[in-house]
Amino acid sequence: MLVSKDLQLLLDVAETAGRIATRHFHAAPEIWDKPDNAGPVTEADLEVDRTLKAELLSSRPDYGWLSEESEDNSDRLHTDKQFIIDPIDGTRAFIQKSKDWSHSIAIAQGGVITHAVVYLPLRDEIYAAELGRGATLNGTPIAASQQTDLSETSVLAAKPNFADKNWKNGTPPVKPHFRSSLAYRLCLVASGRFDAMITLRPSWEWDIAAGGLIVSEATGTSTDRTGSELRYNNPHPQLNGVLAAGAIHPQLLSQLR
Repeated sequence: MLVSKDLQLLLDVAETAGRIATRHFHAAPEIWDKPDNAGPVTEADLEVDRTLKAELLSSRPDYGWLSEESEDNSDRLHTDKQFIIDPIDGTRAFIQKSKDWSHSIAIAQGGVITHAVVYLPLRDEIYAAELGRGATLNGTPIAASQQTDLSETSVLAAKPNFADKNWKNGTPPVKPHFRSSLAYRLCLVASGRFDAMITLRPSWEWDIAAGGLIVSEATGTSTDRTGSELRYNNPHPQLNGVLAAGAIHPQLLSQLR
């Protein structure tokens, strides 16, 4: 499949991000706690953020910028296109020396994600998608699950999402699983290795942007927790939870409160 210039740019910088993060991963990166219990951040997160910002905006200076590790401002709201970045999604996994962290890199236009890459360097997995052109894993097309039996459905989510209070008739009889990186959870759904992922808490755009498009382009469905379309580059860049799935999406959505 021919790759557009924007998608090729994301693929190139993802590999750069991977080299930086892997170098820190095998060392002992300095770690800080963010204010307001927002979680940890490492010097790897910050170096990846600085490098991606420099390389992407030097190539596309008219694009806006939204990243977990950059101070946000309203300038991006007045641009036609925006980069939406999580330098390292799954920082806790990174600190704990797990392989389940990723770089999540996307481009939005008019509130819609048009190009997306999620890269897991230690798993040698690079997921990519372009609006209307399908999704791939390491260059090979992928497709979401066609599972429609709830009792056989594997769902990626943190434990609190499976509480009975979140469901109209109690938690459905699904098989629960977990991975640290939201972007990786989305990609595991896109590739059909799991049937669905759910996060019912408000979700930052940078966690969802790339993976959400990858699911949708892999014949799956990505919505917020109410079934509404995911829209990006909001003044407050959060989404109302996320439900992403293959064919089981309507059944899961119908059971959520």
